Amino acid sequence: MIKRALVVMFSLGLTACANLSAQNLFSHYSAATSEAHQAMQQGQYQTALSVLPDAPAGTILDGMERGRVGFVAEQYPLSFSALKTADEAVKAQQREAVIQISSGLNQAGALLTNDNMITYQPADYELGFLHLYLALNYIQQHDLEGALVEVRRANQVQEAAKKVRQAELAQAEKAAEKKGIDQNVGAILARYPNAGHTLGNVQNGYLFYLSGVLYEAEGDLNNAYIDYKRALAVAPNNPYVSQSVMRLATRLDMRSDLQSLTARYGAYHRPPAGTGRVIVFDEQGVVAARDGWRLPLWLPDSRGQGAMYNLALPYYRNTATPVYSPLMLGRKTLSESPLVNVNGMAQQSLQEALPAMVVRQSLRVLAKNEVRRTAAREGDDLGNVLVNIFNTLTEQPDTRSWETLPAEVSLSQQDVKAGEYALSWQGQSIAVNVKPGRTTMVWVSRQGTVMTGWSVLLGDN
Repeated sequence: MIKRALVVMFSLGLTACANLSAQNLFSHYSAATSEAHQAMQQGQYQTALSVLPDAPAGTILDGMERGRVGFVAEQYPLSFSALKTADEAVKAQQREAVIQISSGLNQAGALLTNDNMITYQPADYELGFLHLYLALNYIQQHDLEGALVEVRRANQVQEAAKKVRQAELAQAEKAAEKKGIDQNVGAILARYPNAGHTLGNVQNGYLFYLSGVLYEAEGDLNNAYIDYKRALAVAPNNPYVSQSVMRLATRLDMRSDLQSLTARYGAYHRPPAGTGRVIVFDEQGVVAARDGWRLPLWLPDSRGQGAMYNLALPYYRNTATPVYSPLMLGRKTLSESPLVNVNGMAQQSLQEALPAMVVRQSLRVLAKNEVRRTAAREGDDLGNVLVNIFNTLTEQPDTRSWETLPAEVSLSQQDVKAGEYALSWQGQSIAVNVKPGRTTMVWVSRQGTVMTGWSVLLGDN
């Protein structure tokens, strides 16, 4: 018993050295952040900031959460600082040549606990949003050059994360095959609903279109055209994205592209003289938080026998996204079209992570059972009971994800006469200045009955 106690204390000591809290050992992320998530859904941004727990999942996820909440709360310096801190932590994580060794130590620490003890590596789509919100911070500061740097970096960090994820998946598949549990893993994965295979669940149309807007504002029409086309591939039914592609195809004299675009979307019509363009990015709702459930799985043991175990895994409940009434620009109702479904991206990301997650947990429950069997064979009834209790309490689902992102983002684009306008909704408004031949970008976020946002006058149309 003394030896076992020392082993447990040593393991927890390693955990403490890795700056991971005990909350991760006996609970999970969504439980710790539920109050902040609920406050965000109601538009209570200051409350959400005040009740966000102190880095329960580490510097990266904490920085992303505070950066997003600070941004909608109009605390822009706080938002910028938090996102930059997260960005620096991501850069350190990705450039470490010993990341696999570091991950191995984390895996060892999690072998008898849970996945929450593994250092958090943000999903590809979360990294895209990290740089998107850094770009929005720069735009709000009227620094278009800084914003362009961020949208360029977004692709680089997502590609780096993708390589790491693919390597982890390959390792998990080998481990599952070696232990003879690959078919068992498939039985668990079959219980999850398919997230769908639409491109919009994998690539971020919001990021692509914003990038195109920034390039066009800087006069870089070629790169703007490339990113508008990427946005159109993600959101092919969005009329505002197709208009942007056709506008630049016309300006760049892309005759072959114009022919196919016209056949699908109709002829392009130039805006009337003396008008300015208003582009509205409308972020709505709050992305779903992961929940936890326990699924039964039969696994063979080292003695050629087997037993039924319960795996604690994350999943997404089926939740309805709130429907918001239209925005008004002056006296005109704005028509919007979906640009990105963040809930779909989150579900797709979990689906991609599940195979490695299930393999880790399967190996973990087998290891925990071996410890329990050892205590039982030695006739240590008390030790057997304590191990059972420890195993039950520490088997927690990994519900870590960026929970304060919007649920979805819609786009509106209008060519209107020059002048001063108010973008309004439920008695709240944002001043919008429109000048001939110029583009005005408006960023809006709506949660509950609260709207927050700003507008910036960009370059020539």
